[in-house]
Amino acid sequence: VNTFEEARDFFRPDLDHLHDPFLMCDMEKAVERIFTAHQNHERILVYGDYDVDGTTSVAMMASYLRSFHSAVDAYIPDRYKEGYGISFAGIDYAFENGCTLIVALDCGIKAIDKVSYAAERGIDFIICDHHRPGETWPKAVAVLDPKRPDCDYPYKELSGCGVGFKLIQALHQERNRSFNELEQYLDLLAVSIGSDLVPITGENRILCHFGLVRLNSEPRPAFRAMMAAANKRYMNITDVVFTIGPRINAAGRIEHGQLAVNLLTATEDVDIEELNQTINEHNATRKSLDQAITEEALAQIVENKEEERSSTVVYREDWHKGVIGIVASRLTENYYRPTVVFTKSNGVLAGSARSVKGFDVYNALNACADELEQFGGHMYAAGMTLKPENFEAFKAKFEEVVASTITKEQLTPVIWFDEELQLQDITDKFYRIMKQMAPFGPGNMSPVFLSRKLKDAGRTRTVGGEGLHLKLHLTNDNRDCAFDGIAFGFGHLAEDISNGMLVDIVYHIEENEWQGNVSKQLRVLDIKPSSN
Repeated sequence: VNTFEEARDFFRPDLDHLHDPFLMCDMEKAVERIFTAHQNHERILVYGDYDVDGTTSVAMMASYLRSFHSAVDAYIPDRYKEGYGISFAGIDYAFENGCTLIVALDCGIKAIDKVSYAAERGIDFIICDHHRPGETWPKAVAVLDPKRPDCDYPYKELSGCGVGFKLIQALHQERNRSFNELEQYLDLLAVSIGSDLVPITGENRILCHFGLVRLNSEPRPAFRAMMAAANKRYMNITDVVFTIGPRINAAGRIEHGQLAVNLLTATEDVDIEELNQTINEHNATRKSLDQAITEEALAQIVENKEEERSSTVVYREDWHKGVIGIVASRLTENYYRPTVVFTKSNGVLAGSARSVKGFDVYNALNACADELEQFGGHMYAAGMTLKPENFEAFKAKFEEVVASTITKEQLTPVIWFDEELQLQDITDKFYRIMKQMAPFGPGNMSPVFLSRKLKDAGRTRTVGGEGLHLKLHLTNDNRDCAFDGIAFGFGHLAEDISNGMLVDIVYHIEENEWQGNVSKQLRVLDIKPSSN
């Protein structure tokens, strides 16, 4: 941000600064095909993935189309029977139910064979995706994807829900309707942008800003119920990522993503209460599975004496497929090295991989392709399948590839901080200015601060199960300023800090709401003893 105009746009987002949706390649074709379907009373199937971006996209698109077209179905694939993206089973469902147009959201850019299969059955496709296409893409009626190399759309980093919103915006313009009527969908956009970890820059920043305003002023009934269940009256982007996102994801992980769509589109109180309770129960199940499997995986590493390897590869056939990606992330945090977690599914081993900063796990898997049935993903996360008899060969090959290509620096976690502060610098005015830089996320991360030589002001204690976490009350040398803080996973330092040990901390500054009271607290990322 180098000019007054850039600063104004950054600090004062404006919906009038959204780009013309017709700048996106194939937008005219998509709009024309939907209006043709409306005129001919065709049945439309709205199809999306089972994660947060996919389910919010389907809820948004189905709700909008139903506002003027009666024959609209919504479809989310089964995570375990169909897997990610467009499926043959989904196309068969469309055919059997008389759908002649599928609008696919957050998926489809590589579904060349599926789109051809649909065409043979008289079903057209409109694809709204934000993933990078291959050298060719499906022969759909329209392929909306700002990452197409031939697409001149000015902003390339929209979420899947964001691409779907641009189609809705175009349809709405052609219907000569007011943009204000679309503001009811902005809460869905904020949840998709935050949960899918797309950059919160440019158009995403505008949509996310106003989406959070909507979420905190007029949230849809589903979000109101989720916020109440989490005892939240106000949501920032962190709350979205850690409160709403996991609940939506839990539906697809434990039972079926369609539950999330049903909740996000529900209007009757009885339906909302029942669906929200079910999803809360699934989220609790997901948490317990995640914790139990992580503990089993950590024990397996120790049992196999693999603590000093360059990679982690673990497997048990009864681990729940819906949480192995979360477990891979937990193991990566623990050992800080590329990690793959496998379980058995439909006769093959299904794996989820996570990486560390600067190491391309996709390339590492590509070097192990001979041992794999299939794989896909990107630099920091990937999925794969392999035959059970190839597990040990893959494990050995993956370790060999990682050990020979990863650097010592990549195996060492580093936290970069933006500024060193004295606690007395954290005034109300300072925090008000910092908050104007929100919403934070990729491309505009929450500032990280360093403060040195702090000590216990008298209330530091452990919290959480087994005293795992640390609730801090820290002050400076002069004891003229003190702040509460929370440090997850640092409970083991409670006694040292309580006994007067001086510490340096790196942290975010955030607001903490407790029993209706809001105060500033330090979200501590790391602690180390102060040097002399």
